[in-house]
Amino acid sequence: MPSSRQNKQSTMQETQVHQPASDDTEEVVVPGFAALVGILLTGLLYLVLPPNVIIGPNWLLLVVEGVFVVPLVIDLLTVWNLSHTIRRLLVMVLLSMSTLALVVGVTLFVLTLPTDTHATNLLRAGVLLWSFNILVFALWYWEVDGGGPWKRHLSGHLVTDFLFPQQASGTRWIPHFFDYLFLAFTGATALSPTDTYPLSRLAKMLMMLEAVLSLVIVGILIARAVNILGR
Repeated sequence: MPSSRQNKQSTMQETQVHQPASDDTEEVVVPGFAALVGILLTGLLYLVLPPNVIIGPNWLLLVVEGVFVVPLVIDLLTVWNLSHTIRRLLVMVLLSMSTLALVVGVTLFVLTLPTDTHATNLLRAGVLLWSFNILVFALWYWEVDGGGPWKRHLSGHLVTDFLFPQQASGTRWIPHFFDYLFLAFTGATALSPTDTYPLSRLAKMLMMLEAVLSLVIVGILIARAVNILGR
């Protein structure tokens, strides 16, 4: 009897240890890949931006992102385990570079606006920068909310920086990367929160910055291109 009871307890312990690993795969690893794909997409968008809104070669951002993404992908696919601090530092450096490229692109777009009379070029740059804006801030929201995906997982996805409508009822609901992408899309389109509300000052500041950049791109620059087409 004692042996049987010990075996049963051992089996229960193994089940309890194995279950969080499954949760990690579903809630951390899979959305992590979505975020890495989003980072690489910012590099691809930068690759096709017109020359007048970029500094340096258009492939530079994608190559630099690739260097930082490789260890993150290896960490997700293998037993090689990066510390949370190093993983978060790599992602923050990537986001900072993408944000800098976005701000520089919008600034150059404004500065070259009076001399660029090609409507097609303006519309192309405007749409690409607007999409770039959405992707960059979706990644920021994903990484900032609750201290990042890993800390959100450990805390049981408690509401901290953003309140999604599914969380308002108090039920346990897990936002994934697409939910933050939708949040960034609505913020860039409506220029204000829609169904998801920022709770922290950092979240509010990020949404304000996204709305300002979107307003500049959509409200001023694309309007200029339409004006040229109407002549």
